[in-house]
Amino acid sequence: MNLAAGTFSPPSLKDFFPPALLFEGTPFELDRLMLIRIVVATLLALFFAMALRNPQIVPRGVQNVAEIFLDFVRIHIAEEILGKTQGRRFFPLIATIFFLVLGLNLTGVIPFLNISSNARIGMPIVLAALAYIVFNYVGISKYGFFRYVKASIVVPGVPKALHILLIPIEFVSTFVLRPFTLTVRLMVAMLAGHIMLVLFFSATWWFFTATGPGAPELWLRPFGLASLIGGVAFTFFELLVMFLQAYIFAMLTCVYIDLALHAEEH
Repeated sequence: MNLAAGTFSPPSLKDFFPPALLFEGTPFELDRLMLIRIVVATLLALFFAMALRNPQIVPRGVQNVAEIFLDFVRIHIAEEILGKTQGRRFFPLIATIFFLVLGLNLTGVIPFLNISSNARIGMPIVLAALAYIVFNYVGISKYGFFRYVKASIVVPGVPKALHILLIPIEFVSTFVLRPFTLTVRLMVAMLAGHIMLVLFFSATWWFFTATGPGAPELWLRPFGLASLIGGVAFTFFELLVMFLQAYIFAMLTCVYIDLALHAEEH
């Protein structure tokens, strides 16, 4: 309607809070972003279940694709940071986080979906909370609660007077900033990417098609081509960012687990 009237409507945060589609007004209310989360999680589970339902020694077809994906996470993330023993122990968790983040990120460039539900804080919080619970559970299980907390916040080998400064910093860094940065890094990257893509392509549509008193003058029409080229280029850049965000989230989860396992050695 805005385009038909010749006005340009920029993207806004309203894009991330669409109206309810199911169960409106109940605790189970579902909007488009929630449905995307459910669909992506279901499709990922079905893909790996079908690919590995009857594994062969020499993988072929879908099993081969699934194993390539899983081997990347196992070798280059889990075992690279945690070692073979602990890497295989936590591999299911790391793989779940990696593929769920990646799958939800990719919906931001899929036609008719066009938005990553990770751009809204709910899912990043859930994944960060999962990582937070796991790495603290690992540390507490190995050392006990008080010994683990002490090992995490007390830096050995420094003058005692500095502990007054360092202990609060280490506490905030370990038990507050880790889940916060995991959440915000993912959400902000996806939010900014969506806004930029919408800006490029809505500007393209406006330059090419807008009519009426507020429409761009004829000499401005070629800017639509520049906006289109910029949008396509940014789409490829956004694909890289989507993969990197999944990789970084999974990698940092491994790092935090490793730090918890060796809390007394830092």
